[in-house]
Amino acid sequence: MNARLKSLIHFLDDGIWRIREEEVSHLQWKGYTCLKIIYLSINQFINDRIVVRASALTYSTLLSIIPILALLFAIARGFGFDTLIESQFRSGVTGAQAELVISWINSYLEHAQSGIFIGVGLIMLLGTVLLLIDNIERSFNAIWQVKKPRSLFRQITDYSSLILLLPVLLVISSGLSIFMSTYVKELQNFMVLAPVLKFFVRLIPYALIWGMFIGLYTFMPNTKVKLAHAWLPGILAGSAFQAFQYFYINSQIWVSNYNAIYGSFAAIPLFLLWTQISWSICLFGAEMSYISQNISTFNFGKETANISRRFHDFFCTIILSSICKRFATGGRPYTAEALSKEHKIPIRLTKSILYELQDMRLIYEAGAGGEEKSRDPQYLPGIDIHQLSVGTLLSQLDANGAEDFKIDPGHYSTAWQTLIQARKEFTEKSSEVLLKDL
Repeated sequence: MNARLKSLIHFLDDGIWRIREEEVSHLQWKGYTCLKIIYLSINQFINDRIVVRASALTYSTLLSIIPILALLFAIARGFGFDTLIESQFRSGVTGAQAELVISWINSYLEHAQSGIFIGVGLIMLLGTVLLLIDNIERSFNAIWQVKKPRSLFRQITDYSSLILLLPVLLVISSGLSIFMSTYVKELQNFMVLAPVLKFFVRLIPYALIWGMFIGLYTFMPNTKVKLAHAWLPGILAGSAFQAFQYFYINSQIWVSNYNAIYGSFAAIPLFLLWTQISWSICLFGAEMSYISQNISTFNFGKETANISRRFHDFFCTIILSSICKRFATGGRPYTAEALSKEHKIPIRLTKSILYELQDMRLIYEAGAGGEEKSRDPQYLPGIDIHQLSVGTLLSQLDANGAEDFKIDPGHYSTAWQTLIQARKEFTEKSSEVLLKDL
């Protein structure tokens, strides 16, 4: 048994990554691809410490939950749909706790809209909501290796649209559920249609959760996420969330027996646990979406983690040379994904090198064009391409990082001068070769 387990682990860790598409059938290749996505999702979930990020989002959610619900209820009341929103809320939360939270929301809105507190209250309400959404975006950007978040203007416009649309979607879903339920009752005599329609009515809440997760995975990262790689993780994460929600509601009823001992405090640890696990499910789906879109670039994961200095400099040269050539010919600037696919460099290594070149000011990140959300950032040379040589790149790589150590170079003058002279001779020879001419 141990030998079989070790063999399976070795296959998932090494063997499966050496299989080429032309060596197996199409069905086998699809199966191997699914195994890779599941294996990498679990591996990255652990290595990226997603549970820690979920804990940070749990804390932000705890601070923001009442202001967010208050804002949703306020918008719903403005449209006259507050009753529907309250019924939706009560259907997902146990009775006593629902009444308690609704009383807190009403109190919050009364204080935010009265007297001298109206300005400060509204600012705090919007501030806490925007802060939570910003933290969610940063967590998604970290998973997708996006260094630059949305601009302040895009944060205000995108997040405001999200906040305004959410109550409308909830109202539409409630109205659709009520309409379908009423319509099904009128079709009880139809033996075939009634069961089918009942099935679709019961499917509506699941479809809405699936849509919410798919939209979150597509919209939240500040990069282009293809719908083809977001729908399945969205459905899986939404189904897991619904299953956990069902378990949570039932556990609330079970824990209510202990209210005589803990009182209302018993709901707080359960709420924190629910939030932590919910965010973990959500972020795991984001990992799966990221890996699904970039699965072909994970084939050299071990090599990337232990890359040599020589190959690191080689990839830096290839990437910077490509950017310079594209600029010299007047072509469309490269994106990280285009560089990764063209040169078969893993996407994580590609982005890491691009960030490194940005820090050295050898390239800069241009805007994504007219439709900024639909396209990834593009990269252009940071200095004149007629002066950007291989020697310049190597000198910058040598000097990149901190050198403020308490070491006296004079004490090691022979070793220091030998190293500096060797580097100088090497870079001077390569300074004659421009990157655009490689």
